[in-house]
Order: sequence, then structure tokens, then C-alpha cells
Amino acid sequence: MGGDGCNVLIGGEAGQGLATIGELLAKSLVRGGYHLVVTQDYQSRIRGGHNTFTLRVSAQPIQAPQDPIDLLAALNQETVDLHRREMAPDGLMVGDSSLELPGEGSLAVPFKELAEGRFFNIAALGVIAALLGLDEAIPARLLETVFGKKHPETVSKNREALSRAYAWCREQAVDSFKLPTLAEPPQRLLMNGNEAIALGALAAGVKFYAFYPMTPSTSIGLNLAAQAEKMDLVVEQAEDEIAAINMALGASFAGAPSMTATSGGGFALMVEGVSLAAMTETPIVIGVIQRPGPATGLPTRTEQADLEFILHAGHGEFGRAVFAPGTVEECFHLTRRAFDLAERCQGPVFILSDQFLSDSYRAVEPFDLDCGPEVEPWADGGDIARPYQRYALTDTGLSPRLLPGLSEHLVIADSDEHTPDGHLTEDLQVRRLMVEKRLKKAEGLKGEVIPPSWFGPEDPELLLVCWGTTQGSAREAAAKLTAEGRKTSVLHFAQVWPLAPEQFVGRLEEAGRVVGVESNAAGQLARLIRRETGFFIKDMILRFDGLPITPEYVLRHLPG
Repeated sequence: MGGDGCNVLIGGEAGQGLATIGELLAKSLVRGGYHLVVTQDYQSRIRGGHNTFTLRVSAQPIQAPQDPIDLLAALNQETVDLHRREMAPDGLMVGDSSLELPGEGSLAVPFKELAEGRFFNIAALGVIAALLGLDEAIPARLLETVFGKKHPETVSKNREALSRAYAWCREQAVDSFKLPTLAEPPQRLLMNGNEAIALGALAAGVKFYAFYPMTPSTSIGLNLAAQAEKMDLVVEQAEDEIAAINMALGASFAGAPSMTATSGGGFALMVEGVSLAAMTETPIVIGVIQRPGPATGLPTRTEQADLEFILHAGHGEFGRAVFAPGTVEECFHLTRRAFDLAERCQGPVFILSDQFLSDSYRAVEPFDLDCGPEVEPWADGGDIARPYQRYALTDTGLSPRLLPGLSEHLVIADSDEHTPDGHLTEDLQVRRLMVEKRLKKAEGLKGEVIPPSWFGPEDPELLLVCWGTTQGSAREAAAKLTAEGRKTSVLHFAQVWPLAPEQFVGRLEEAGRVVGVESNAAGQLARLIRRETGFFIKDMILRFDGLPITPEYVLRHLPG
């Protein structure tokens, strides 16, 4: 185990409960004060197939997954066979004594002696936690919290299996994986990207969420539904994605801050609704959690290949903003910002994440829920002259937005081209004015752009350019290169549209060498930067096999 902590991979097939082991272990480690990055790799099936739950854990802050496996917990023989070549030189493989484990660097565990069948997972949790040196009291208290209310009859059995596993491990001569003990562990939250998006939406004041289940976006809706009654929120599972976005638009038109989310295939059905939001100038937040395509693609894997799709989705010309969070914290803050921006600019705003971040648990500091204003989706109609013009021509392109039924004014909206008061028109002069009005709003969005983040020395000989969830891996790779004497920095885009070239072109031109890092085959951000600025990022590190980019992947594929 290196100085960056321990990389633990739990492998088995769907139905064996490895996610339960992983989540309980992750919660225990966070309660112990450790930092972690979780990567979940699972096949699109309910039972069978090969799945993994990987936790990179450290006493120090970490930002990305890791390739070499320090501790492999194999729930079946397939895991042993598939991952033995990925072990670190001093790694340890742990599995039931019935498995064919390699003689050196392995530990055969008599799980049948430690726990009866249904408590096998808790014994496995105990073995892994004990090997990491985690105080037994931490997972023991967690088991009481998790199972005490729903299944009190199992608490004693769970505790017994956990204790036997710890006692067995104490008898073994293995201590190279013990994490440093933290005397006063800080209180942090265990949260993944989708949970943070849901929390950000709640903090912004979301009141309506419509969705059709599609991996990997579904858990956003499930998390919101779990809080719906408490937060006075309506969550609707629609019959398809077309209905979902139109329901959200209808709710927003009526005054409820609204959101929908899906993945690439589902968003393909929503595209007409994006244009409807633009034409009717209705605020909406749209989450697109990417997975590999085309078509059904790899439903449970990750990729960053939908950027160009999101940029150009919808017929006609109109503005939009696209945020691409790179951390769980950014998922929260950018979702909150998306609601505020959608309301103020009266149109569609996107959150573009991916499967890796959506399922990746991290240890995060508690969020300040009062860090920004809640959305207030209406204007005071008292001083507005009659007849009310929903689409009044203004210098900014933004018109006063009244809600139907909340004033004496008649609110009219039309999906056809319309006059300032909202009535359908085919007057071509009015058409030109309305197009210009909508494009003025697009120009206004450019004044709201979040500058890309800079990490590293100011005068790098190598600059890694990335967006969204490749941030952590690029930063860790850059830090390692800098420590080895090659000054390397990272330019990370958490907002990929609109771009404000004046914010970053100078840095690109001053860097010694610029390399793009993206999880797609075409270098979509690099192409966008070239289109908007003329700067050509010639060298690229691209990954599109469905797995997330790691620091080791960046270093292995760095152009000579």
C-alpha cells in the first residue's frame, strides 16, 4: 500500500450483495474520518455478470480513482481470474477458502465458519475493515443504525459475524494495509454525484420533478421522491421522456421551479421540449447523465460523448447554458446555480454529468444550504401596464414574467412565433425582432459564465485541459508530473457553454504544451474550443471503453 492510502476492490456478480458490503464499508470509513473515491462498475442485469465496487481510501484528500489494486475482496472465482493481473506488487487477494487463490499474496478466509449464509456479507465487511485497521466499533454502530429499526432481529447476528471476522483477522499476520488512526475524525457526508444534484435542486427550491427511469440518472428522481412530502415537492414518474420534459415545462409555466433528468437516449426524446422551452421562454433545468452510446450503448458504463449533442439539441437558434460538474461538491453548487440562471434567463439550463460521478461516493463537508437565494419564479404585476406583454421587447431580451392566475393580467404563451403579447403571428418583421430578442438573452448568458479553474504553476511546460469528471485524474497526474520535475498544470471547465474565450485563451497560448483529456473518442471540448477561439489542441488523451479515466491512464497515454 502506497502513501496515497489503499485501493480496495470488491468483486462478484449481481445478487451477491457486493454493493451492500461496499456502501457499509464506505460509510464506516467516512465515519472514521477518511477520504475516499468510489467507482462502481456493473453490468446491465439484475443477477449474474461481473460487478465491482472499488474504494480508494486515504487519510489525505484524494480526487480520483486508481488503477492498481491493493486489496482485492473476491466473492467468486471470476473476480480472482479477471483481476489478478491488476494487483499492485505488494497487493493482497482475499476470498473464501473454497476459491482457487494464488498461493502468494492471498488470504483464504473460512467464511462458513465465521457466519451462516445470510450473514456472509457482514463477515466479508468485517474482514476488509479489520485489514484496513478500522476500529470495530465504527462498523458495529453503523450496523445498529442501518438494521436496528427495520430488522432488529438481525442486529445480534450481524454483530456476531462482524466480531468473528475481526477476531479471525487479529490471528493473521497481515498488517500492511492498516490506515493511520485519526484521533478526532471530522464529520463528513457520504454522498455521490446524483445525490448532490438532488440536494442542490432542493436547496434551490425545486417544486416539480418529472422523469422516466433511465440509468444512470434514475437515482436523482428517487432521492427527490424520498424527500417529496417533507419538502412540499411533486415527483412524477412519466410514461416516457417526452411527457417528462413537457410536464416539467407545464409546471414551470405555472410557477413551480422544475427539473427533469435522463441520459442520452432519453434526452433524444426530449429535444423538441428544449425548443419549446426556448420559444415560450420557460425556465427549466435538465440533467443529462451520460453513458456510452449510440442507441442503448453500454447502459451502466461512463463516457463524455454527449457534449456536442447537448450543445445543438433543439431546432432554431436560442441560448442555453451547460454546466459540467467535476466533483460531488460541484454537483450541488452548479445545480443550485442552474436553477437561478434558468429563472433569470428564462430558458433551458443543463447539468451534464456521467455515470462515473453519478455513482461515485465521496466524503464531503456538509453543505451550506443558505449559500444562495431560492428561486422566485414571478414578477410583481402591480406596476405593469395593460395589456401585459409576456414577450415584451427589451434591451436585454428579458421580459417581465408573470404567472397565470396570480395577478389581474392575462398571461398568454405560444409555441408558434408570436407577438410581444403572446399571440401567434406570421408577421415576418415581428419574427426577426423575436429571433433577435432570444439571441440577446444568449448574449446575456455570456456575462454569467464561470471561468475555468486553474490548478498548478502559472508557467507550466505542460497544460492538461479537461472538463467535467476528468478533473480529479488530471489534477493528480499533473501533481505527480510536477513532483518529478515537469511543471504541469490543469485547466478545468465546469461550464462548457457558453465559452468566454477571454477567460482562458491567454493561458492556452502561454503554456509550453497543451494536451486535452476527455472521455470520448473525438475530443469534443477540444473541437469546441477550436471552433470558438481558433486554438488547436493537437495532442489528446482520450478514453471511450466505458471506464473512467484514472491518473495512471493519463500518465500512460501522455504524448511523448
